[in-house]
Amino acid sequence: MRSDPAFMTERTLGGIGATPLSAVGSVVWYRPDDAIDLPEPPASETVDPSAERERFEEARERAHDELETERERAAERVGSDEAAVFEAHSQFLDDPQIEDGVENGIEGGLPAEHAVREGFASGIEQFEGMEGRMAERADDLRDVRDRLVRLLTGAERLDLSALPDGSVVVAERLTPSDTAQLDPDSVAGFVTATGGRTSHAAIFARSLALPAVVGVGDELLEIEDGTTVVVDGEAGDVVVEPSEETRERAAETDRAEVRHEPVTTADGRGIEVAANVGQPVEVEGAIERGADGVGLYRTEFLFLDREDPPGEEEQYETYREALAAFPEGRVVVRTLDIGGDKPIPYLDLSEEENPFLGERGIRRSLGPDEELFETQLRALIRAAGETEGDLAIMFPLVATIEEFEAGRERVEEVISELESAGEPVERPEVGTMIETPATAFLAPDLAARADFLSVGTNDLTQYVMAADRGNERVADLHDPCQPPVVRALRQVVEATEGTDTWVGMCGEMAGDPALTELLVGLGFDELSMSAVTLPEVKARIESVDTSEAEGLAERVLDASTKDEVRELLPRDNEEPNQ
Repeated sequence: MRSDPAFMTERTLGGIGATPLSAVGSVVWYRPDDAIDLPEPPASETVDPSAERERFEEARERAHDELETERERAAERVGSDEAAVFEAHSQFLDDPQIEDGVENGIEGGLPAEHAVREGFASGIEQFEGMEGRMAERADDLRDVRDRLVRLLTGAERLDLSALPDGSVVVAERLTPSDTAQLDPDSVAGFVTATGGRTSHAAIFARSLALPAVVGVGDELLEIEDGTTVVVDGEAGDVVVEPSEETRERAAETDRAEVRHEPVTTADGRGIEVAANVGQPVEVEGAIERGADGVGLYRTEFLFLDREDPPGEEEQYETYREALAAFPEGRVVVRTLDIGGDKPIPYLDLSEEENPFLGERGIRRSLGPDEELFETQLRALIRAAGETEGDLAIMFPLVATIEEFEAGRERVEEVISELESAGEPVERPEVGTMIETPATAFLAPDLAARADFLSVGTNDLTQYVMAADRGNERVADLHDPCQPPVVRALRQVVEATEGTDTWVGMCGEMAGDPALTELLVGLGFDELSMSAVTLPEVKARIESVDTSEAEGLAERVLDASTKDEVRELLPRDNEEPNQ
């Protein structure tokens, strides 16, 4: 490709922005499939099954070691929630059905690498025929399959952790093991042909604070290695052969100044801007980016990747450190939310046909995990009594008033026990996530009982729209700007008006600067998000006039289609009310 500026023609490819960051860099294509193109297998009579079986076992053991190393690295860099996917990959290595398929291939006279291809084929095909997150398992299986084939063939793997400075990684798709390798100090950003805002790659991008655009489509495949591109993770654009002016604009990667003080709208209305975190290392990043507190502390990381659940003292120390980090702020801790896509080996989690509509969240805390729930509550309330920060306890996946009241009753029982034992107690706020249509409808009843409501828009959107958040085929439906979702948000906020109950949002929608004015207009008191988006959202809040934002919200609520909603919102890179 000619790089002479006289022959450059800037063009833009549209996709889905994963982070509100921009960068300029040179394309480095990542094509893992190219390294594992297997030749035709030899004649079966020339293959020694015993030797091939031994090769397979050695490769499987090495794959387990690699996965553990990558899990530890991912947990340190992007959080244990995201790193848990490597545990699932490790389980695939030992899946009896897959193992039987590989064994049958070897017994039939195939070399181990060909037998692995054959052994994984039916599982991949099965998952491809499913819907939602189960369909994503096909990519997970491919990832495990390709790892084994690479180890068996000795194929080289492009080291994504050692790329030249300014590299923009471009790929058809990036698996969790691919994305976890990326070094933010050298990688300028990445772009994928597939994927959505809730894909593993997009989530890792936000955790790593990397500019990223996903879901660009087949046009991306035409870009050559070494091409200069701009990755605009806010607008969702990839600019190929950008002009000097476009490059200069993109070079202002972190345009918003970090504000460590709470912010108000232009007319003086205070909005709390908090961070979503999943482990202690993320708390430091939230402070550096100006978080007022923590609006969603996911506690699952304490329970994952271990053989036994954490004890009360271990939990107490972890929660105390988080509260101490925000002595003048609030830390909203979500109680254990397992089930669905968060399996824990040492718990009796039965397989469910649709785990996202099954026994998870508060349903387990009030049932089979009630002892774990009580231990967690004791650790939380003790930690609050020993620190200056304000604790708020939040229950996940509530669907009925009875569930909320039962959870709150458990909190009161633990407080009474600790007071009787002479422990210092600071009574926490108690609230619930609004992530089911049931709680959106019950919001007035919950507002009369809860100290706060916090909307989890990722789950609420998928349940309102009957569109799985991980299924790219229904990504257009899984959009919080769909009118039914926006109207559900307004219904929740209205339920808190005239009460002492505050209302927040901790889903991905809260961290989208393009939606900040709308959320202010709808009436949210608090917005919680990935730390990377904090400065931009705070800057947007300061430029918003509440009355004009309320006018925007009314117009959006009257819209009948998602396109109408999007048309009403401020354009990318445009300040509200301009």
